[in-house]
This record gives sequence, C-alpha cells and structure tokens, in this order.
Amino acid sequence: MANIKSAKKRILVSEKRAARNKAIRSKVKTSIKKVNAAVAANDKEAANAALKVATSEISKAATKGVYHKNTSSRKISRLSQIVNKMA
Repeated sequence: MANIKSAKKRILVSEKRAARNKAIRSKVKTSIKKVNAAVAANDKEAANAALKVATSEISKAATKGVYHKNTSSRKISRLSQIVNKMA
C-alpha cells in the first residue's frame, strides 16, 4: 500500500475510473450481443433498432475515451455490415 498522499489518491482515482470504463465497456458489449441475436433470429426490424442503440453506445464510449475512435468506427462498421447483409 502506498504511503504518500498523492499516491493514495491516484489509487482511488484509478479504481474509480476503471470501474466507470468497465461499466461502459459492458454496456457496449451487451448492445453488440443484442444486434447479433437479432441478426441470428433473422429479425430485420429488431436488428435495425438494436443497431441504432449499439451505434449510439459505441460512439459515447469513444467520446468518453474508453475506446479509440478507430476502434469504435470499426465496431460500428462491422455491425452495420452484418445488418445490411440481411436484406
């Protein structure tokens, strides 16, 4: 355990940020799973609705710095591709 006050604070802050990032990542993964489930069920309307939500969540994660912008773009692109292939 750290003895210096600033080091103690860094530990607390990093734990708080790690928890926030984990929650955001989890939300993104869940929304991606919902898109994949809708595609697997061959439900075009549900897939489009889930894609819209997932795109929003991924973009928010990139804005907050949880994902790099290229990573978020790649994820959105891949999801869009699988939904568009359903047609």
